Amino acid sequence: MSNDSAQKPLLPKEQLDPIGQDFNQNSRTSSRKRRLRRSRSAPRGDYTYNDDDAKIYEPPPPPSIIPMFRDLNPNLRRVIVLLALYLTIGTLCFYLARNHISGHKTNAVIDALYFCIVTMTTVGYGDLVPSSSASRLLACAFVFSGMVLVGHLLSRAADYLVEKQEALLSRAFHLRQNFGPADILKELHTNKLRYKCYVTFLVLVVLFLVGTIFLVMYEKMPVIEAFYCVCSTVTTLGFGDKSFNSGTGRLFAVFWILTSTICLAQFFLYVAELNAESKQRELVKWVLTRRITNSDLEAADLDEDRVVE
Repeated sequence: MSNDSAQKPLLPKEQLDPIGQDFNQNSRTSSRKRRLRRSRSAPRGDYTYNDDDAKIYEPPPPPSIIPMFRDLNPNLRRVIVLLALYLTIGTLCFYLARNHISGHKTNAVIDALYFCIVTMTTVGYGDLVPSSSASRLLACAFVFSGMVLVGHLLSRAADYLVEKQEALLSRAFHLRQNFGPADILKELHTNKLRYKCYVTFLVLVVLFLVGTIFLVMYEKMPVIEAFYCVCSTVTTLGFGDKSFNSGTGRLFAVFWILTSTICLAQFFLYVAELNAESKQRELVKWVLTRRITNSDLEAADLDEDRVVE
């Protein structure tokens, strides 16, 4: 009798191994586990991306003689190379065709470079004009190639604008993992772009003043006519009644026209980017502070059984 009682456990089998019982129940119910449904617009939850997954191998940049040129953005570097190549070939071609270009001439090399800049920026003063069929065909080729170069520059600027907005939205959702909506909105409210607009506008005003003063001092123009010439040049209007006539003035115009027109285009780019960023900030604020509505729950009910699982 005592041996039989010693062999019997003091507790029932169900209470003896509750962990094993739970494991058996979980294994039995795992086969009958309900199928989870998710919205088609919801992100996948079965895979989490790490920072290493987003890293794509990029070959090292080719060695460069100028370290500053190597550190530039690849798109900007490409535009600078194309611009230098355009100016070099254009200056050489117009120098060789200098006898087929009529107008007020000073130095052959400076006139060729000046005519190339005026053609590329579509200013077209009219103080130097092609006078033969060959020079006119050459001018047509360079004006179209200059427009292609300007279009390429605007395309790179548009790509830069889109990438900035995508990076802004991506950073907002990345910060969402560690901070709340208030911290994200505080992070997004930066004034760097606004300061860029102010600095570019200030540089543009300085270029206006420098161009006006130079025309008054070296080209002997009245102040109103000098300011009129500056405005028609920066906006690439180029009526042609007022232009740079001296050799020093054309040498100054080579750098001033290119700098002022690019600065004006950059200012307009910053204004457009600032406008787009403000709209993007409003979109981020709406996404992060929006509450789930009944319409969202109804849209998540894919099988229309009035239950969201």
